Amino acid sequence: MSRVGTALRELRGAQKSAKGVSLYSRFVNRPAGRYLAAGSYALGLTPNQVTLVSAAFSFAAVAAVALVTPSWGLGVAVWAALAVGFAFDSADGQLARLRGGGSAAGEWLDHVVDAAKLTALHACVLIAFHRFPDAYGTGSDGWLLVPLGFQFAAVVTFFGGLLTEKLKPKAAPGSPAPAPSTLRAVALLPVDYGVFCLVFLLLGGGTLFRWAYAGLGAVAALFLLAFLAKWFRELSAVRR
Repeated sequence: MSRVGTALRELRGAQKSAKGVSLYSRFVNRPAGRYLAAGSYALGLTPNQVTLVSAAFSFAAVAAVALVTPSWGLGVAVWAALAVGFAFDSADGQLARLRGGGSAAGEWLDHVVDAAKLTALHACVLIAFHRFPDAYGTGSDGWLLVPLGFQFAAVVTFFGGLLTEKLKPKAAPGSPAPAPSTLRAVALLPVDYGVFCLVFLLLGGGTLFRWAYAGLGAVAALFLLAFLAKWFRELSAVRR
């Protein structure tokens, strides 16, 4: 327990900037990840092992969406596994900082798992809509386009954000972290992955899940357009 307490104290002073982070990630996922990182440190786990634990929880949930008949119980199980996987996704980076810094291979693994998770989750919703049309009310093939559109918006947003951060000039070492905006943190809630996971609690609701999922997909598409305009404007001033 002493190792966990020491790790928690060190992690509180080694957090990433909260700028551009939604309220859920800032006040729920990162703190949960901090406890998981401290526990993982006490157990002697490496950041890559924690990334694989995150992947195991996430992909178990993803497979269940496609393979299991929808029910309220399934919705709770899927949400819980996705939420735990997301918390471990935060924990791997925090554990790396606690151990003195991560590696390029570790960062690569983390991003590859995230990309695979995003792609697979929406693909499995599509499979579920096809396999269980009576439960979801997706007898029309047009509904199968919804997960494809949501997947497109999620993947392009993920890749665009990563590439923008890579191309933007880095802040000088020792520069103070920019102050986070509460208004922006609230505005980002609809496209936070943790908030998105909550929609799977409605799996037992059939058409309720379908409409909630479609609504979040429409919001993701609108945010993608806003993000692309913002990122392009920011990078237009960068000379390489």
